Order: sequence, then C-alpha cells, then structure tokens
Amino acid sequence: MIPAAQSSNQLNATQQHESITGVIERLTFYSQESGYTVARMQLPRARDLVTIVGSFANIQPGQTLQLTGFWREHPQYGAQFQVINYKETKPATITGIEKYLGSGLIKGVGPVTARRIVNHFGLETLDIIEHQIERLCEVNGIAKKRIAMIQKAWETQKAIKEVMVFLQTHGVSTTYAVKIYKQYGDKAIAIVTNNPYQLATDIYGIGFISADKIARNLGVAPDSEFRYKAGMTHVLSEAAEDGHCYLPQPELVTGAIALLKCDSHEPSEDAIAQIILKMSLADELIRENADNTLLCYNPAFFNTEHNLALLINQRLMRGIDTDIPRVRSWLERFTQSRRVGLSPEQQAAVEIAAYSKVTVITGGPGTGKTFCTRTIVELWKAMGKSIALAAPTGRAAQRLSEMTGLEAKTVHRLLEFDPRSMGFKRDMSNPLPQKALIVDEASMLDLFLAYSLIKAVPEDGQILFVGDVDQLPSVGPGKILADLINSGKVPVVRLTQVFRQAASSKIITNAHQINQGYYPDIEPISQTPQTDCLWHGGGYQPEHGVQAISELVADFIPKLGFNPAIDVQVLSPMSRGLVGTRNLNKVLQQLINPPSPQKVEIKRGEMVFRTGDRVIQLTNDYQREVFNGDMGFITDIDTEEQEVIVQYTGRDVKYDYADLNEIALAWSVTIHKSQGSEYPVVIMPLYTQHYMMLSRNLIYTGLTRAKKLAIIVGSKKAIGMAVRSRSDSEGVSVNQKERYTQLQQRLAQVGLR
Repeated sequence: MIPAAQSSNQLNATQQHESITGVIERLTFYSQESGYTVARMQLPRARDLVTIVGSFANIQPGQTLQLTGFWREHPQYGAQFQVINYKETKPATITGIEKYLGSGLIKGVGPVTARRIVNHFGLETLDIIEHQIERLCEVNGIAKKRIAMIQKAWETQKAIKEVMVFLQTHGVSTTYAVKIYKQYGDKAIAIVTNNPYQLATDIYGIGFISADKIARNLGVAPDSEFRYKAGMTHVLSEAAEDGHCYLPQPELVTGAIALLKCDSHEPSEDAIAQIILKMSLADELIRENADNTLLCYNPAFFNTEHNLALLINQRLMRGIDTDIPRVRSWLERFTQSRRVGLSPEQQAAVEIAAYSKVTVITGGPGTGKTFCTRTIVELWKAMGKSIALAAPTGRAAQRLSEMTGLEAKTVHRLLEFDPRSMGFKRDMSNPLPQKALIVDEASMLDLFLAYSLIKAVPEDGQILFVGDVDQLPSVGPGKILADLINSGKVPVVRLTQVFRQAASSKIITNAHQINQGYYPDIEPISQTPQTDCLWHGGGYQPEHGVQAISELVADFIPKLGFNPAIDVQVLSPMSRGLVGTRNLNKVLQQLINPPSPQKVEIKRGEMVFRTGDRVIQLTNDYQREVFNGDMGFITDIDTEEQEVIVQYTGRDVKYDYADLNEIALAWSVTIHKSQGSEYPVVIMPLYTQHYMMLSRNLIYTGLTRAKKLAIIVGSKKAIGMAVRSRSDSEGVSVNQKERYTQLQQRLAQVGLR
C-alpha cells in the first residue's frame, strides 16, 4: 500500500506518463556510444510523424515499439515524446514487417529480400520465419543455403535481444551487445552477471568505466577487492597505451584512487598498496630511484621485459666465428663491381653484421640505410646464410622486399600467427628455418613483438634491427630500439653522413635540421614551387587551416600532377579539434570521395563509410590478420550480407557491421599512426593548439613520411615550438612524458634478474 503522504505525488507522476505504440520510420540521430536517439515514429491513425527522444539498446527503422514516457515542448524542435522505457512488439502492418526485416537486424535479409518475403507471406511473415522457416523456399530467389543463413541469424537475433534487454538498463550500446554475444554466446548473461569486469578484458571497446557501471548496477560493492583489482589493471593498461611498461607505485596509487572513487566511497592509499602486493604487481628487486620507489608491472609485462633482456644477453655472449679479412675482400670486390663506395660508417655496419648475433643500424633519411641493408643481404647470401626479411607493417614489408629483391613479410606473418591459440607458431621450440633475420622499421617494435621475434630466431642465428631511433617510438608499450642502443651492450652503428643525391631534397635536409634543433628552411607555397618542402601559413586559427588544406587538396595538388585519392595523406598531431583527424576526415571525405548514386554508404554513429573510402585498422585483429595502423580502401558494402569489404595491399578483408568500430576513415591520420609508411604527398597541419603534442620527433616523423612533396600548414610559432623541444639523452622530448621501461637497465646490468 502507498503511504498517504506519498500517494498524491505518485498518482500525479503517473498521470503525467503515458504509453504510445508506433512504427519507427527513420532515425534522425543515434549514438552508438550512449544509445541516445532522436527518431521519427508513425502512430496509428495519425497524419504526421512524431518525434521520440530517449536511450535505446537497439533501434532500427521498421521496428514496432511500445513506449512509456511523457510529452515535452522543445523550444526549437517543438513537441517531442521523452522515452522512459520501451519494449518491442511485432509489426502489425505489411509495411512495418517489410521495414523490420529489411532494416539490417537479420544477416542475409536486406530490403530486396524482405520485400519478396513479405509480398509472399503478408502479415504471417514473422510467424512463418519463427515456426515454419523452411517455407521461405517458396519465395523466388531464396535457396536452402540462404534459408539456413536466415534461420541462424534469426535464432542469433533472438538470443542477442535477450542480451540487449539485459544490458540496456546498464547503458551498453547495440554494437557492444553484439560483440558480447559473439564472445560468450548463450553464456553472455551468466558471464556478465558473474564477472562484469571480464568485459574490459575480453571485448575491444569496452573499458573499465562501462564494466564498472554494469558491476555497480549488479550490486558489486565499491570497495570490493574484485573492483579494486580490475581498476588497478585498467590503470596499468591505460599506461601501456601511452607506451609505458610499468608505473612507479605513487603514480599507480594516484591513478587508481582517481578511477575508483565515487560518491559513496574513496579508496585509501593503504588499501590500494595492499592490493598491489596481493596482485604481485610490484617488482621489489628493482628500484627506480634512490628513494626505493617500487615499480609496478602487469606481471605479463614484467616477465616479457625480463625474458627479452635475458635472451638478448645470452645471444650477445656467443659471437659468430667470421673471417673479417675475407669479408673485407668480398666487400671490395662487391663495391667495385657495383661502382659504388661505402662510407666508413657503412663499412663498419656491414662488418659488424657479419659476426654479431644482434646488430642495430640506425640513421635518418638519406644516410644510406637502404644501401647498407642491401649490401648486408648480399654478404649474407655470399656466406651461404638463409635470410628472412620482416617489418611491422605490410607497407614497410613491401618496401623492404622491393629494395632487397627478396620476399619480406610482416612480423606476424613471418612468425605464423595462429588465431586458434592466439599465439605464434614460431618460437624457441619451433624457430624460424632461416639463420639470418633483418627487421626494418625497428622503431615500431613494441615490447611483446620484439620478444616474439627474438624467441623465434634460432640460437645460432643472427638478427639485424634497422630503423630511425629519432622517429616516434612504437604505438605499443616500450621503446625497444632506443633501449637497445642506449644499453651499451648491443653493437650499434649510427649512420650520419647524408649522401649527395639525398641532400638535394629539402624534405631530407629539413628533417636533419629539425632533428638537430634548427628551424627548417621551408619554401613559402606558390603556384611554381622550387623545392619539395613547402609552407602554407594557413592563418593563425585552425578554421583557416581547414580551409587551406581543402584548397590544397582540391586545387593545388592536382595541378602538380598528384591524385588526392591515392597520393595524398594528411597527418595531424591529434585526433581532436578542427585540424584533428576526426574533423579533417569528414571534410576530406566530402572533397575526395563525395556521395554519388554509384556509391553505397553506411552510417555508424557519427561516421559515414562509403565505397572508395580510405580506412585504417584501429586494433590488432588476429582473426582477420589485419593490424593496428594497416590502411586499405573500401571496395564494397553489401547491404544484404551486412558486410564491408576492405582491400589491404591486394587482400580483401570482410567486416560485419558489428565490427566496424575496428576501422576509421584515414584520409587524415595521426602522425603516430603513420609510422612505417611513406606517401607521395604529405600535408601536416601544425598549430599552437597542438602544444601538448608538439615535439621535435613528432614533426621529424611526419616530415619523413613524404617521398615527393611535403606541405606544412600552420603557424611558424607552432613549428618553432616543436623544433625547440629539446631531447634528453634517450631521445625523449621535454614536451613528452618519458616512457617507463627498464629494458635498457636490464641489458646493461649483468645478473639483474
């Protein structure tokens, strides 16, 4: 019974709410992240469509929904129905059924197939699919194979709906609900109920915040050890995304308290410290400073870093018996026959590669890394060694193959990744058959990839790392190339001499000027440029930069003979802001690949994909064998099969609609994402708004991605800020937080566990 004091108010509240039932005609706005939706609905016997507003786990045109809520008057858009909760009912009209079936909910049924089915079965369509699906063979063009697909999709959809209904109240979007079902199947609800934090580990795109929201709604206490451990893991994972292998304990404690505190609870430092010890996160034998600050690792990171150092040190202890006079004699004959000469640095690099188990060659553009690598390949061939070539990305591997004349593979392909075991087939127990390995673009190697490589090289084999240590470090955790060089344990040759042919390029000479802290000599843009490195003032504000980039892409660059669709890459320091990648991609898509009747497109959240779009992979997808940073073009969008086809270096990869959060438009990408790539033309906006990201190695990396033409758009002040950002002894800009790694120390200190 309602208490008398409350009954009046509650009755008044009830009177303000009402229920309406109608068919969703179209979506005006839908956010996949929050589920917030603005849609237009057709009510029975109503002449005009009404606007509904609310949060929906899953909503598509054609669905019949029963809504509970209240009417409100929006000052700009007029009357709107604010939805409090809803449930789906079966469509009651033929038009509604057709829209429902063809909305994309059921893989294998698009608008055309839906029309055929509904024309044949009418109002009984959904009952037929539910109870007599074999009768779909009565519909022209639907074979048994398609029926089996539709049946599986229908059953899956029913199960997904149960998951969605469960997750809807916890704010999980439709896209992630589908991913949760794919990951866990019919056990999804049980797993999420038992351990909601497992979502943050298993599902790409669901982090601790979303999992914590679900957990709190399910009754997990804010001070539970369960929650603390998940929070700690999240803070370390966030640090890893910034390149760190560990965090000093004070930083981990501070980050965990900020993450875990809520209105009803704030963790204490002592409580967090106790969890750190319980989780074995602290490496008590390695001290960062004289004050004995503990270094807190995810155990997998600690073991990998420790074992990588051990393996490298073990290999360095065993040299290769090599007749150096014979090597020098071969080199003399080789250079004479090619009518070329080696610089003293290059000569040293080739000789060291002849006898060392592990060698590093580093240098900037134009210093002869390519020729040096080719010479080592020829030497190793003359010595009878079998050779493997690898690079972190497909584009870098393709370039390595072109310059050596031998097949080169991505590191993942070389090590034979097995999606079933989620590991590499090549390791210490099953090493590579080749005795010599060259890894190009080694600055891109992160901790785990470097360890996997070293493990796979046979004990009597050699490995040569080639890369530019002055570029940005890897996207993943660690700074492997810098740590190898700075350890003092690994033989290193730094190529510094810029050769005459390379010195004629302003891209190369300016890159070296920037690297040495000097303002680059950039030619102001004109209709008849005299060099390959140009500057466009682009005004002092980012909006002027957007306009300048648009004019360059639409007019200036085509006049120079370049095709914007395939030759031009816009590189930005950041993803946010007017001259960030997100906004620039929308602008450039309209310029380079505008909509047309011949192009199919699909909207996912605020992003539109259409055939012809350049896209980038955002995460490692081992099932599809595409990896973070890989770029391709959308060649087809199949609305019937609900698949998007992306071509990566000649290989077609299929994405279900539910997995489209793994890719993004790539007409513009961050400079960090461009590592290992080269483009005919690079446009790089630099504004003072980017000050948190502006650094010498950032502008250096972006500039050296250009092969034929580089255009910097922005203020001279921003360029100066980047150039003046001094680098410390480890090549870390003062504008950037130094990456926390201990590989250099582990390599340098003999006997360090």
